[in-house]
Amino acid sequence: MSAEPNTPVPGPVTADDVAHAVRITVDALTPATGADWHVPAGPLEWTCWETGEHLADDLFAYAAQIGSTRPQADEYVSFGFSRRRPEGPANTVTADPEAGPAGLLGVLEACGGLLVAVVRATPADARGHHTFGAADPEGFAAMGIVETLLHAHDMALGLGVPFEPPAGLCARSLHRLFPDAPADTEPWPTLLWVTGRGDLPGRERVGKWRWYGAPRAT
Repeated sequence: MSAEPNTPVPGPVTADDVAHAVRITVDALTPATGADWHVPAGPLEWTCWETGEHLADDLFAYAAQIGSTRPQADEYVSFGFSRRRPEGPANTVTADPEAGPAGLLGVLEACGGLLVAVVRATPADARGHHTFGAADPEGFAAMGIVETLLHAHDMALGLGVPFEPPAGLCARSLHRLFPDAPADTEPWPTLLWVTGRGDLPGRERVGKWRWYGAPRAT
């Protein structure tokens, strides 16, 4: 996302941003802990429960990928994984179904806390592997935020609760991961648009999409 003349470039993505994204997600979904979490998560084929597990697993995996004293810049850490059903996500981290949605949100908070701690502690010049570009700690923080906000949106749709993250959080993540995103539109609708979840006036809906995890040139 290139800035317009005289438009300040969004600040860097930080560990505090990750913590904020996880916190507002848990706050938004907590009122729905008594609902049926086995309904589809918005436009996804996964259920809300599966999407929550997938999100927790993503946050854990991003922390693990950049958190080693010798991060692997050319391959993923070799964790095992499994699926609860063939059509569901492949996860290393899962939640105990008997703990219910509140327990799942606790797992999500814990995995988010791991990513927050790792981003704070890892040197900025470290690089960890990701299919969309070997990333630094800021990149993994931004990935965690985007995953969190998007899947919070998906689950909120399925559970019938409102969710709209702050513009600044979206703008910083867009700037870090989506260099071609429009700069003249509101950040949250733009993030939904670049990830195929929403529409922007005058622009075709996005089908296939990706982000760019490698550090941006300065």
